[in-house]
Amino acid sequence: MKRVVEALEMVTEWIMALMLAVMVALVFGNVVLRYGFNSGIVAAEELARLMFVWLVFLGATLALRRHQHLGLDIVQARLPARVRRACAIISHLLMIYALWLFIQGSWFQLLIGMETRSTVLSFPMAFYAAAGFFPAIAMALTILANLWKILSGDATAHIPGNGDPHGVTAPQGGAIAEH
Repeated sequence: MKRVVEALEMVTEWIMALMLAVMVALVFGNVVLRYGFNSGIVAAEELARLMFVWLVFLGATLALRRHQHLGLDIVQARLPARVRRACAIISHLLMIYALWLFIQGSWFQLLIGMETRSTVLSFPMAFYAAAGFFPAIAMALTILANLWKILSGDATAHIPGNGDPHGVTAPQGGAIAEH
C-alpha cells in the first residue's frame, strides 16, 4: 500500500510540474504575442486559470500528506501526551467534518457545472468544481488514515507537538539541524 501511495504522490508531482510549465508557457507566450505582435492566444487565460485551481488543490493534498501545512506546535508540544493525543483526535474530527462540507458543496457545484460552459473553450465548468472535489476526498482519506493510527496507538501516527517526523529540529541558535 505504501508503494501505491508513493507512486501516486510522484505522479501528482509530475502532473503539477507539467501544469506549471504549461501555465508559464501560455501566460508568457500570451504576453509576448499581445505586446510584440498585437495578438494573443484566446484560450490561454482560461486554461491557465483552470490549471492554477487544480495546482492549488493538488498541492494542498500533497502538503497535507507530508504534514507541511502551517501549524503551531508550540502550545501542543507543552501539553502532556494524553492531552496532545486528545487534541489531535478532536482536530482530526473537525477537519473531517470541514472536508465533508467541502466535498458536499463541491459535488453540488460539480452537478451545476455540468450544464454550464466556459466562455472560450466551452468545457464544462464542472472541471473547476472537480478540482476541489477529488483532492478533498484524498485529504479526507489521509486524515482518516492518520486518525485510525492515532486511535489504534500506532507509533507512526502524526500527532502535532510530538516533534518533526523527519528528524529536523531548530536548536537554540535558530538554525536547522538534522539528527
